[in-house]
Amino acid sequence: MVALFGLAGALIVARPDARAADGALAKLVEQCLGCHSVKGLEMALANGDKLTLQVDGEVFAKSVHSRFGCPVCHAGTSLENHPPVKKKIAGSREYSLEMNKICQTCHAPIFELYEGSIHASLFRDGNSYAPVCTDCHSPHAVMAKGAYDTSTGAPCSKCHDPIFKAYAGSVHGQATLGCANCHRAHDVTPATAGDRLKNTCLGCHSDTLASHQKWLPNAKRHFDAVACPACHSPEAKRKVDLRLYDRVAQQRVAEKQGVPQFESWARSADAKGAGLDAMALHSLLREFNREDNRTTLRGRLEVSTGVEAHQLAKSARAIQDCTTCHQQGADPFQSVTVSVVGPDGRPVRYGAQPEVLSSIISVDSVSGFYAIGGTRIKLLDWLLALAVLGGIGVPLGHLTVSWLVRKYAKRIGGKEDS
Repeated sequence: MVALFGLAGALIVARPDARAADGALAKLVEQCLGCHSVKGLEMALANGDKLTLQVDGEVFAKSVHSRFGCPVCHAGTSLENHPPVKKKIAGSREYSLEMNKICQTCHAPIFELYEGSIHASLFRDGNSYAPVCTDCHSPHAVMAKGAYDTSTGAPCSKCHDPIFKAYAGSVHGQATLGCANCHRAHDVTPATAGDRLKNTCLGCHSDTLASHQKWLPNAKRHFDAVACPACHSPEAKRKVDLRLYDRVAQQRVAEKQGVPQFESWARSADAKGAGLDAMALHSLLREFNREDNRTTLRGRLEVSTGVEAHQLAKSARAIQDCTTCHQQGADPFQSVTVSVVGPDGRPVRYGAQPEVLSSIISVDSVSGFYAIGGTRIKLLDWLLALAVLGGIGVPLGHLTVSWLVRKYAKRIGGKEDS
């Protein structure tokens, strides 16, 4: 007896008469659904999990996979050998991961994107519950890309529900933008890694720099050192993240896979466990600079949580009061972390005491967003004030001396003529 599933696959590929092939395929799917449409149909797995075997025929008929039928994903199965009595499945997760491999057969380009994502990094690091294809796409109910209702948050809200609830009430959520509009669908990277997310903002808000330059002093530097939500999520708690930065490679310092040095060195420097103070921070930097002296710190003002980062308000509510940050004792400077990029792309942070922003050791780290009084670094206040006075005083002094010299020369010349 010829395997029916194998026959259906052959009909799809080999027969020139598409309608005949479609008819045979439809008949085969109907045969499968004869059993698999039964409500409550399930299978007990080795670890005690229950694997549902029910497929909703109407939902499957509307899916993009319906035109391929069952054999494409369930190859090698026929009415002759089904169900395979000897086949043992350890658990529902193991089954999902095994079936996930089949997706790559047709969707290789998407897999390439996925392999560079934070989801794939988590999976490679041993998290077997990190999202794979079958977690986001129900194989029997995959809709066309344009058919997804982004207002539901599916599928992202399955794992990121608190963030989605915050996002739903934001200016972007009310405009029904989907998660993938900013984070992309398959090559999702950590939001705090690199400039991709900032560039995504500027991709839609292309005139933002020009509009900010009309009222915001030093707008370009603010764009480099301040995350968009720090001003556009007005209710958020803000903080300073001092990022270890490779000034030669022009990128953030990253931990090597299997060599978690950062937290170990940070704990060693922070002997009291109270957060890195100025000397401990200096000690940590010394460890990173033992070989090549290329690691420095770059400060960035950002919000404290991912939920807050998604609570973006309308532009009229954005913070425009400079004293929110640029005053002594400003709240954003009371919460400080030091960070590197972890092996999976997410930041690895270690707490620091606010005093590190008042130390000469941290001068270079805050140079990107410093203003008088902004961080209570008195030395910088004096240096900046002297620079301003020097910039004004030296030319004025030069002009004054020149004027006095000319006046004196004229007076002497007049006396000699007489």
